[in-house]
Amino acid sequence: VVWVDKVVARHGTAGAARAYLEYLYSEPGQELAAKYHFRPSNSEILKRHQSEFPQLTLVTVNSVFGSWAEAFKVHFNEGGLFDKIYQR
Repeated sequence: VVWVDKVVARHGTAGAARAYLEYLYSEPGQELAAKYHFRPSNSEILKRHQSEFPQLTLVTVNSVFGSWAEAFKVHFNEGGLFDKIYQR
């Protein structure tokens, strides 16, 4: 999920976007996510559904690439890894 200020402002959707995000990370929203096989970020809800989700070692972009800017540069700039592996 991403909130892009310019897009929200252009479409006047701040209220709806905020309500969606608040619901998404609420307990009912996280239960709904788990029901449809999306790993919940709420640790208590994840614990209730642990049989459905394998144990994972999660990483962050910063821990692997140093920053989002560095990850973007390596993978998505012109000539980056995405360009090297993408085939039409």
